Amino acid sequence: MDRALSGELRRVVAAARGWLEELHEEGLESLPEAAPSPRAVAAKPAALPPPAASVREPQRALPDAGRDAPPAWGDAPTLEAVREALGECTRCGLSATRNRIVFGDGKADADLMFVGEGPGAEEDRRGLPFVGRAGELLTSMIEKGMGISRSEVYICNIVKCRPPENRTPHPEEAATCRPFLDGQIAAVRPRVIVALGRPAASLLLGRDVSISKVRGIWHEYRGIPLMPTYHPAYVLRQYTPEVRRAVWSDLKAALARTREG
Repeated sequence: MDRALSGELRRVVAAARGWLEELHEEGLESLPEAAPSPRAVAAKPAALPPPAASVREPQRALPDAGRDAPPAWGDAPTLEAVREALGECTRCGLSATRNRIVFGDGKADADLMFVGEGPGAEEDRRGLPFVGRAGELLTSMIEKGMGISRSEVYICNIVKCRPPENRTPHPEEAATCRPFLDGQIAAVRPRVIVALGRPAASLLLGRDVSISKVRGIWHEYRGIPLMPTYHPAYVLRQYTPEVRRAVWSDLKAALARTREG
């Protein structure tokens, strides 16, 4: 193959991959079908309109999305008690492919709590959350951007085992791990939660969301202020001034909220 043509093909493939990653971050699971040609439309008999009741489907709620349900951990569980209850968990299929459970890391009574999606390869190897490339960026955001030590915050994920090939956790996997995330939140009792990326924001908000539409807007989870923002892995893929400014604005707002009162 001609070298110039080969280089152009690689650029097209890279651009397509980036576009698909952006669509996935926004929650699009499949591409719409291409519009039929005018000839095909003319040849096909008109279909009857659907019944009125089926025109709009209700928004799908995530399993166990009752964010107002009372926590099962009492008023003041400890992180040790939650970790002990989790045990060497085999409650879902993720346990079959993991190396280590990745529970959480940081200050047990932190004012600021970060909740991500799930462990990656490096996290699965070391047993700590956010220690790969995305974790290095998150640490830099916390320490260089916010001016506080990573050890002063608490970091965890919605699932405690690495999904194969770093795929998005399935709803049933997130629902299975949900009680332990709620236990961590009840134990730490943060002043503010930052949800990193669409899966974490969707779980905590109780519905599928587009992260670009909910980020930068204050929400609430069981009485705790919740700020959704882009996941550091997305920032690495889309390292533009606009994305970085958006994340920095969200983190500044979260930090300021922890210092109110």
